[in-house]
Amino acid sequence: MLVLPELPDAGATWLNLVAFFWFLFCWIGYTRYARHKGRDTVCLASVLHLYRQDWMSRLLMREQRIADASVIGNLERNTAFFASSTLLILAGLITLMGATDRAQVLLQDMPFVATVSRQMSEMKLLVMLAIFVYAFFTFSWGMRQYNFASVLLGSAPLVGEKNVTETERKAYAARAAAVLSMAGNEFNLGLRAYYFALAALTWFINPLFFMFTTAGVVWVLYRREFHSDVLAVMMFSPTVTTGPASQEKGE
Repeated sequence: MLVLPELPDAGATWLNLVAFFWFLFCWIGYTRYARHKGRDTVCLASVLHLYRQDWMSRLLMREQRIADASVIGNLERNTAFFASSTLLILAGLITLMGATDRAQVLLQDMPFVATVSRQMSEMKLLVMLAIFVYAFFTFSWGMRQYNFASVLLGSAPLVGEKNVTETERKAYAARAAAVLSMAGNEFNLGLRAYYFALAALTWFINPLFFMFTTAGVVWVLYRREFHSDVLAVMMFSPTVTTGPASQEKGE
């Protein structure tokens, strides 16, 4: 069985610290990069915001808005599902904190697993806990923002209201679309936390593998948010193909 050479305690500690700061750099750096680049570059977030503006503008032309309320409710339920799932994951991680020794024994029987101290294993579990606590707060805040969007939907001007000007209608559509986009962005941040949590799982195997998978997650996120097939379709690109070759990419 091929195993990676064990490092001295000092060397292993420094390598784990480097891997941890690389992880933070990739996560925080990509979040800031995506937010900045999305302001002047076409991406999923910017295109979806335009669709939300169209949605709210057309909503004001409809007398019956049951379908619109149903869509917002469905978006809120999706966010609530991830929030509740995050709580279950947190409960599992807290339980695992009390069984660190048994988890270490299990991992040591796997190939390519670097041997670390119990304290380092507990620190890795604490990092995982912090990731999912952050994910829960983003999902729960997204749920509240969808609640706010439901209130805005209830206060939408009616089609036949004569005391509402066209300027007020446009302002309402812009506000409602902005709230929906903020809720969608919180949901996206929560999903991004799940992506990086999956990368953090490889930290228990080896810090070098952890650094590699973290960079891979950044690449996947960048491709999907800025160069995915679904983005091209939403932009009505004439070069998009929707056949089997396009579906095999999984983007």
